[in-house]
Amino acid sequence: MKSIGNIFLIWRKGKGSRRIPIGIIKRNINEGVRFEYLQEGLDKAKKLGFGYYEGFPDTNKVYTENILEIFGQRIMRSERNDIKNFYDFWQIDPKYKEDDFYMLAYTQGLLPTDNFEFLADFNPKKNLSFITEIAGLTKLQIPADTLKVGDSLSYQLENNNEYDKDAVKVSKNGVRLGYIKCIHNKIFHKANKKKKINVTVHRIEKNGVLNRVFLKVSL
Repeated sequence: MKSIGNIFLIWRKGKGSRRIPIGIIKRNINEGVRFEYLQEGLDKAKKLGFGYYEGFPDTNKVYTENILEIFGQRIMRSERNDIKNFYDFWQIDPKYKEDDFYMLAYTQGLLPTDNFEFLADFNPKKNLSFITEIAGLTKLQIPADTLKVGDSLSYQLENNNEYDKDAVKVSKNGVRLGYIKCIHNKIFHKANKKKKINVTVHRIEKNGVLNRVFLKVSL
């Protein structure tokens, strides 16, 4: 899958907290799969109480074994009765359902029990489509009726953002909604004006205000 670059392990202290890239998973033909921590992000996370990811206790080591076996435990397995809904939500191509690297990239390895995410640095290839999420909703408290599924959103690159040099702001009819998740936002800078990127509302979780908004990003 040439559309998938490296996958970043993300941690945050809790809902509403800033996401911190603390590790990176790389895969190539010659060296296989490798995982290592990113020291700058790790230092920030440790100040907030983070220790290490279970299964990878040595934060100075480059791991080369059992990486996808360990991280892959976060992926819903095909024997589940509701697996079709899972595949449909994340826009999974069934022919890659046994590829844990692909599955981590497309499902983000999200679990309701912790604060880890796996965010892929996608490449702007033809027909690429993936699901991401608006970051920053907690602070903005946007009324629930602002968006509906299928809405097309506008986006703007924020090269001068002090927190993320790749920041991409999303809005609807001039109303600021928040930002594309870190790492996922890189593709907007890679594509620039050479490829048209469409951003549409994929799923909404709301309760008076918008709690979570999943977006479909497609080329």
